[in-house]
Amino acid sequence: QLQLVESGGGLVQPGGSLRLSCAASGFTLDYYAIGWFRQAPGKEREEVSCISSRGSTTNYADSVKGRFTISRDNAKNTVYLQMNSLKPEDTAIYYCAAKGGPYCSNYVQGSWGQGTRVTVSS
Repeated sequence: QLQLVESGGGLVQPGGSLRLSCAASGFTLDYYAIGWFRQAPGKEREEVSCISSRGSTTNYADSVKGRFTISRDNAKNTVYLQMNSLKPEDTAIYYCAAKGGPYCSNYVQGSWGQGTRVTVSS
């Protein structure tokens, strides 16, 4: 089972930064592309970023491009999402999920974790 655990969320003022972490439990991340997703209250879950298994390809939603950076450290079995210049509209629960293979175009495989809550507010 491709279970991932998210951490690093919190309350931050507009313009602030947070770094989210996504750690694998019971398997190694090396083979899988990993996506970061978010779900705001009353909205559907959306993918905000993805990184291929080797880190050579990264994708970003237009809404976060230039502000968020995804990275991975396969030696630590962890994927990160650095979020800068945060806006109130970034407020959501953030989830990470493994894709079914090494490419971001692969579908999500495995279960969703608890997520980590990000609140951007003054």
